[in-house]
Amino acid sequence: MLETLRDAVCRLHLELPRNGLVTWTSGNISARDPATNLVVIKPSGLRYEELTAQSMVVVDLEGKVVEGEYAPSSDTATHCYIYRRMPEVNGIAHTHSPYATAWAAVGRDIPCVLTGMGDEFGGPIPCGRFELIGDEEIGREIVRVLREGPNPNSRAVIMKNHGVFTIGCNAVEAVKAAVMAEDVARTVAIAYQLGEPSPIPAEDIARLHKRYTTVYGQRAT
Repeated sequence: MLETLRDAVCRLHLELPRNGLVTWTSGNISARDPATNLVVIKPSGLRYEELTAQSMVVVDLEGKVVEGEYAPSSDTATHCYIYRRMPEVNGIAHTHSPYATAWAAVGRDIPCVLTGMGDEFGGPIPCGRFELIGDEEIGREIVRVLREGPNPNSRAVIMKNHGVFTIGCNAVEAVKAAVMAEDVARTVAIAYQLGEPSPIPAEDIARLHKRYTTVYGQRAT
């Protein structure tokens, strides 16, 4: 079942340790198949070098295992809640990357002081309230922050005292957002050691984000 998607999600998991976003067995990626609404997600507690396409777990949108020999990630309820409430999302990544998680530890949004941040996130990366792992509370808070928080364009949320969750129209875009979130979290943290970073005006952030999402890169003509 969903062999191509399982293989893609397995290979994407290798990007997390490669980019320094996780340690040991922490973190996970999932992808939703729009045709069936089934979700492929990392098994709980397996090290990254042990992952195979066959070890990925297929669940329904309620988190019930449909196929797979392993228990799914402990964050499955979070992923499934987001998918149920945000039908435009087909990929989610969760990491404990060091700099972004440092911002989570102090419960602070990452301010938009870099053009690359305006491009990718269209404003600050917001910080959600602390919630315990295991049920739908984290997913509920992520959806609330993305819909009602300071930046409706953001594809990343840092959860207080926890880590980073990113979304995308597919799993590749979610992983890209996780990589970029850690990159800007590191740079902004260093900037604060040098002085007070200069905010980018909101109207310029809007222009940066529009250009990046409508003009940048190779597009069909």
